[in-house]
Amino acid sequence: MGRLHIAALRAAEGAGLPCRLAAVCDGDPQRLRGGGPKAGTIPGSDEPLFDPALVRGHRTPAELFADSDVDLVHICTWTDTHVDLAIAALAAGKHVVVEKPVAVRSLDVERLLKAARASDRLCMPAMCMRFWPGWTWLKTRIETGEFGPVRSASFRRLGSAPSWTGFYADESRSGGALFDLHIHDVDFITWCFGAPDSVHTTGTSTHLTTLYRYRNGPAHVSAEGGWSLSPSAGFRMQYLVCFEGATAEFDLSRTPTTTLHRGDRSEPVEIPALGGYDAEVAAAVRAVASGNRAGLPTLEEALTVTRLLEAERASLMG
Repeated sequence: MGRLHIAALRAAEGAGLPCRLAAVCDGDPQRLRGGGPKAGTIPGSDEPLFDPALVRGHRTPAELFADSDVDLVHICTWTDTHVDLAIAALAAGKHVVVEKPVAVRSLDVERLLKAARASDRLCMPAMCMRFWPGWTWLKTRIETGEFGPVRSASFRRLGSAPSWTGFYADESRSGGALFDLHIHDVDFITWCFGAPDSVHTTGTSTHLTTLYRYRNGPAHVSAEGGWSLSPSAGFRMQYLVCFEGATAEFDLSRTPTTTLHRGDRSEPVEIPALGGYDAEVAAAVRAVASGNRAGLPTLEEALTVTRLLEAERASLMG
């Protein structure tokens, strides 16, 4: 995630936004030098992440937070370190973008929310689907009601378990597929339709399906998520939303990804080329520069989503 955020910051700077990568923090000296395969490269490129002659490297978070040249901190660390690091960054007067999930316990999200409310700094949970091409289009269609009310909305997000580290296998720290993968759809559902009145979840912590019940909302809303696929099966990210007057479909594996079906016609939807991570980071930069935080994901929303995920976990356990 750190590599993705650096790439997005570079894209924002290249687009003329008032930002630059000023400093990085990592316990690995090789990463602080910005070069070599183990230090990480820009996704899809062999280019080094950054030039250490231009970007300061800090060994500890305290050093980074004390850097007066840093205005906005991106926290892309292990999930169970997010809250304490974000609180420390806010206390140092920094704006913060904190990767998802903010935490795997609502009590911890509440701690960060309290600290953020006591600060005048931005603290934005990084919910990238709110900025993803094809998903932002869907959100707008739901808001405008141009195709009528939503009758059914189904979301699907499936892949294989991360194999490059054992961290994700420890669900007490990572939250497993429920919190690290399925969270995207839970956040998007609540962003579009609000918090459901109840949830019913079946399956296991590695592959689950949840039904979201609304007294005043769509009659059918569901989300399937999991890490149970074989690696060779690839990754699936899809939605199928049936409005009264049209059906909208997204499939990451197709070109184009987004299709609108009306009557006997199906037509591709033109969507922006800007990727979800790029748009997310650009939005945070604009908010810091302008002071206008309207439309950004909030910690209050992150708390709602965390409580829903806890309810889904309780439903799984019976």
